[in-house]
Amino acid sequence: MATPAIESLEKLLGTPRDGALLRFSLGNEHAKSGDAGKALEYFRDAVARDPGYSAAWRALGKALEAAGRAEEALAAYHDGIAAAHKKGDKQAEKEMTVFARRLEKRAGG
Repeated sequence: MATPAIESLEKLLGTPRDGALLRFSLGNEHAKSGDAGKALEYFRDAVARDPGYSAAWRALGKALEAAGRAEEALAAYHDGIAAAHKKGDKQAEKEMTVFARRLEKRAGG
């Protein structure tokens, strides 16, 4: 279901304001509205447009994890950790490292 926020953001698709931040925002809004498929699509778009966008990697990993796709989530976290490290985003790097370790622990135990 398209919320007013989603409708507003979707109007910006294909305009000069279309970019990783817009795709990330749409992913967040779709996640809030319960449309995991659309959320994943937009989070993937965000990291494709800006591979250094650590917040989008984190959101992609969390969405994949929530969807029960642990291996894909782990891959997203690892890519996000590398992106955050390269950018010097210590907090995001630390958070995704914790999330990845938890997933690895669950898979191993």
